[in-house]
Amino acid sequence: MAPFTSLNMGSRIGDNLMHVAQNRQRVIQAEQIPSEPYWLTQTHSTIVLDISQNPLKTATGNIPNQTAEADGSYTNQPKQVSVVLTADCLPVLFCTTEGDEVAAAHAGWRGLCNGILEETVKKFASSPSNIIAWLGPAISAKKFEVGIEVKEQFENIDRNAKTAFKLINPIEQKYLADLYLIAKQRLQAMGITKIFGGDFCTYTEQDTFFSYRRENKTGRMASMIWFE
Repeated sequence: MAPFTSLNMGSRIGDNLMHVAQNRQRVIQAEQIPSEPYWLTQTHSTIVLDISQNPLKTATGNIPNQTAEADGSYTNQPKQVSVVLTADCLPVLFCTTEGDEVAAAHAGWRGLCNGILEETVKKFASSPSNIIAWLGPAISAKKFEVGIEVKEQFENIDRNAKTAFKLINPIEQKYLADLYLIAKQRLQAMGITKIFGGDFCTYTEQDTFFSYRRENKTGRMASMIWFE
């Protein structure tokens, strides 16, 4: 039933948990995903799990239940699946050029500001110059309106962040924020130059993506990565 009629992956937003489990299994089977993804309880934190050290205990097909609280996961083990859920926040997938390490990060503005990308990259044994990053579907700078307090939080950490904000209401001090640009700035500051994606808008592409800002109560999309 609406608003969860399009393959919702999220288990903490009011959808029937049996339906969520069925949706997840449909994706696993259709995309030939090699193992049950390591689902997280996301809290806009900067916690990143090394799932190679935390084997998944939830059996395939189980109704989704309480999982580890984190906003990113990393593994250097083949066929372990890192996954994050989003509906406007930015999913960032990482891999090495050698294809022997992968990670997924959930970068809402709070996590992005506080260092979720940096904490994810710290998990890698490989140097940043050998890491590839892909920026998945998120709300774009055309629709992500924030207050001056958000702008100031980013600028307090990196002055370059000011270029990612466009003033649209001088009286109320409202800005349009570019999460993609901020993520690129943070990644490049760490030495990651192989950056792809970043050309989506979950808010405006309503036939393709869930968007919390557009619909408030809505489903969640899954971004996954693994290596064989």
